[in-house]
Amino acid sequence: MKSRRGFTLIELLVVIAIIAVLIALLLPAVQAAREAARRAQCVNNLKQLGLAVHNYLSQNNVVPAQSMYPASANLSQGWSFSWYLSILPQLEQQAVYNAINFSIQVYAADQTTAGYNQLSVLLCPSETQKVRPAFPWGTANYVGNYGGPAASSGLYSGTIVPLQDLEGGGAPYVGPIGFESIRDGTSNTTLFSERLIGLSGNPSISISSTDARRAIFQGPTPAALNSGAAGAQAFVAGCKSIPGTTASTSSYLTGYEWFYAYPQHIVLTSYMHYLPPNSIQCNNSSDPSWLSYIGPMGGASATSNHSGGVNACMGDGSVKFFRDTINLATWWAIGTRNGGETLSADAM
Repeated sequence: MKSRRGFTLIELLVVIAIIAVLIALLLPAVQAAREAARRAQCVNNLKQLGLAVHNYLSQNNVVPAQSMYPASANLSQGWSFSWYLSILPQLEQQAVYNAINFSIQVYAADQTTAGYNQLSVLLCPSETQKVRPAFPWGTANYVGNYGGPAASSGLYSGTIVPLQDLEGGGAPYVGPIGFESIRDGTSNTTLFSERLIGLSGNPSISISSTDARRAIFQGPTPAALNSGAAGAQAFVAGCKSIPGTTASTSSYLTGYEWFYAYPQHIVLTSYMHYLPPNSIQCNNSSDPSWLSYIGPMGGASATSNHSGGVNACMGDGSVKFFRDTINLATWWAIGTRNGGETLSADAM
C-alpha cells in the first residue's frame, strides 16, 4: 500500500500562525487605506464649501456672515440664521434654501422642513459620532474661522464673522467682509476647518477621556489673561494644564446644529485659531458665565479624527493639512485676515 501523507498538528499550527501574522499585518494597512479615502472625501467637502463661498462672493461681493443677526428675523437676544444657509444655493441645495422662511424666527416649527436635513457635504467621513447632538436637527463638522486670540488679535479677526459686535469692544457692525479685507492674503488665511461634533444627552466627560475634544471645559484665570500675546500664551498654557480629574461643563454644544447661530456663541458654527489643532475646548473665565457656548475670548478648537492634524480650507479655495504640532504663532497668524504677520511657505 502507498503511504498517505498529511499535515502534522505542529505543521497545521505553524500555518495558522503565519496566516494570523499576515492578517495582523494586513488589517492596519486596510484601515490606513480606508482612512486615506475618508480624508480625501473630507478634503473634497471642504473644497466644495470653498467653491460655494467663492460663487457667493462673486454674486454678493462679500463672504457669508457667521450669523445674520440683526439683518433678519430674530429674537431680541441675537439668535439668527447661520452662515451655512447663505451658501445653500451654491451647494446645489436650492430646495432646502426655498424651504426656509427668513421672515420668522429660526427655531419656529415652520423651519424644521429645512433644519432637520442632514447635509452630507457638512459631515466629515471620519466622524465616528453618528447621533446628532440636537436630533432631529442636522449637525455639521465644518466650522467658520472666527479669528485668532482676541487677547492679541482683537475680536472678530477671522473671515466668517458676525454682522454685529455684541461685546461692546469696537464698531457696532463687524461683517460681512470682502476679500479686499483679507490683507494677509487669501492663501495665508483660513475660511473654515473641522470640528468633532458633541455628544447627545450632554454626558459629563473627563478631560482624560477619548471624547474630551467633543466637550467644553472651564479655562484658567491668569492675571494677564486678556492682555496681548503674553495673555494669549498664558491661556493656552492654562488650558493644557487643566487637572485630569476635571469634568466638562457641556458636551453636546459642539456642532449642535447647522441651521442657526448666535454672534457670541462660537462653538455652534465656528472655531478659533487660539489653542492648537486637536486641543480641548476652553471657556475663558473672563467671559460672562452665560457664554457656555464659548465666547469671543475663549478657545473653540479645530478638531478631527484624522491622524495628527486637521484639514482647513484657505481663502483661495485650496485645502491644507495642519498638524497638531504646528508652531503656535503660525496657527494664530493664519487665523487673522489682516494681522500683518509674515509667513514662509514651509511654516504651513
